[in-house]
Amino acid sequence: GLSYTWIFNNNTLSLQEDSRRFVSQETGNLYIAKVEPSDVGNYTCVVTNPKAEQSVWGPPTPLTLRTDGVMGEYEPKIEVRFPEATYAAKGSSVKLECFALGK
Repeated sequence: GLSYTWIFNNNTLSLQEDSRRFVSQETGNLYIAKVEPSDVGNYTCVVTNPKAEQSVWGPPTPLTLRTDGVMGEYEPKIEVRFPEATYAAKGSSVKLECFALGK
């Protein structure tokens, strides 16, 4: 399958120890909770196909902080994209992604 990596201001994001940021390996989306001034900058997604030994870089996406205090309205919801059925061998691990969104 494909793997997704995000580059922040020309540096690979190290998310293993980051509790605020998460990259979905299902969709490639980058999620940031509680945005801080240090998060401002350019984000670029890199999609890699290990079998083909190829990577494709997307365009940089700037993240800026709003200064007007307007957040927009986000109704609380749980976003899941679970398959109808998930099969796993006994003793193996399964990872399911679930996101709580809202204001």
